[in-house]
Amino acid sequence: MAATPSSDGGELVRRSRILSSELYFEVPAYKVPVIYSSSYDIAFLGMEKLHPFDSSKWGRICRFLIAEGLLDKRHIVEPLEAKREDLLVVHPESYLDSLKSSLNVATIVEVPPVALLPNCLVDKHVLHPFRKQVGGTILSAKLAKERGWAINVGGGFHHCSAANGGGFCAYADISLCIQFAFTRLDISRVMIIDLDAHQGNGHEKDFSDDRRVYILDMYNPDIYPLDYEARRYITQKVEVACGTNTDEYLSKLDRALKVAAGAFNPELIIYNAGTDILDGDPLGKLKISPEGIAARDEKVFTFARERSVPLLMLTSGGYMKSSARVIADSIINLSKKSLITIGNGQNIATT
Repeated sequence: MAATPSSDGGELVRRSRILSSELYFEVPAYKVPVIYSSSYDIAFLGMEKLHPFDSSKWGRICRFLIAEGLLDKRHIVEPLEAKREDLLVVHPESYLDSLKSSLNVATIVEVPPVALLPNCLVDKHVLHPFRKQVGGTILSAKLAKERGWAINVGGGFHHCSAANGGGFCAYADISLCIQFAFTRLDISRVMIIDLDAHQGNGHEKDFSDDRRVYILDMYNPDIYPLDYEARRYITQKVEVACGTNTDEYLSKLDRALKVAAGAFNPELIIYNAGTDILDGDPLGKLKISPEGIAARDEKVFTFARERSVPLLMLTSGGYMKSSARVIADSIINLSKKSLITIGNGQNIATT
């Protein structure tokens, strides 16, 4: 069923929380719809190195873009942190309270020593960065509708549902983003294109019976999370086996996008662009080249542009140090192909 706001009310409570939120704010025209905060990056006593995820990749992406002259840091949009009232739009009180246990957070982020730390430190150094990224994902929908596209250099916590976190995902940013878009942007049809190597079981559970949300999930079925219940809720399921190469992958994606185009007419596309499909990624177990990532992203942005549908991109999973460079190069390619416009502080909507 659709994500529930909390145990203390229904749709009126959800709507009230969304309308009173400060996460949507006016962004000056000179800013580009690239969203990032230095608070995204996670670094605490070296513990972040105990998980294969590159927890500094978000900042490295932006530094690459700045070094290439594509992006000026003055023109990046910094989001606000999602507060408890914002998170209650989807998460019940009981789930948010469970994050006050360092043991529970350690289980979610898959770093056992986190369980030994005082929760105040865990909140500051682990959960706060996640909440900042949630704010970025929510804001990116507003910017996408206004400018035609938006990229949150972070987010994509697709393993977290309303009631459960896991897989380095503590908050359901995709579900929250959609609920905000339904209420604040007057949007009633959303397509999720989830191309992370892992199944997006969180948003699948949250929108299991919501026909307003179409989920195209292209994933490796033989790796985490192996959530067979959530697989029943995928609108368009595309499985890619371990070892799938670039040509096979892009061919499957072409067919999948063609099917999606005939099946659903979205008003917003959420693109979960994980790079754990890269050849050599220890968890994704696919064999997609860096050039294949750029081609994949180009296909999705072209799909949205040809239909004049606003698109927001989230960077999601990616477990090699090379992922940041690959993402930056793909964004540079999108700019070269005029699918996005970044430069000199000017932005022109692509729709």
